[in-house]
Amino acid sequence: MPLLLAILALPALAATPKSEPKPEIARGAVPPQAPNAVHTLRQIPEACARMEGMFTGQAADPYAFTVVRTSPQCQPRARFVDAAKVKPSTSGGWLLNDVIRVPNAACPSQQAVVRVWRKPVATTAPQLDAQGKARIYLQDSKQQAQSGQIAPVTMFAAQMAVEGRCD
Repeated sequence: MPLLLAILALPALAATPKSEPKPEIARGAVPPQAPNAVHTLRQIPEACARMEGMFTGQAADPYAFTVVRTSPQCQPRARFVDAAKVKPSTSGGWLLNDVIRVPNAACPSQQAVVRVWRKPVATTAPQLDAQGKARIYLQDSKQQAQSGQIAPVTMFAAQMAVEGRCD
């Protein structure tokens, strides 16, 4: 009997979609957000960026999502790129960094889901000088930048989707 149940369950298991990878950040529940109220989803200090969202109350475009710069003086050590252009996936070297689920306070059956992806880069330590110190000289860095030899940096991308409907 158990073998028969296992055989009957095989087609159902094959039909289930491939699960997404486990995010690097384990996040608890986000409190429901009211429509037309801008809220911060997450800050990414190394990219000098803050993700903001807002439920619009419009059926055609229920959630507005933007990435804003945190400060003009901030010097980014990572880039935030457009997810539609780079199409982040685990096969492309991207890691699922965070999944943020924001419920709509006016409509409990609707939630915005923001997936944050991170593409790390392999970095090497600078060579040690005669005194055993790793130093980066401004003039050398300027020459590298002018010749187009800028070292790659970590990239972040975010995808937003709305699940559920409000009637």
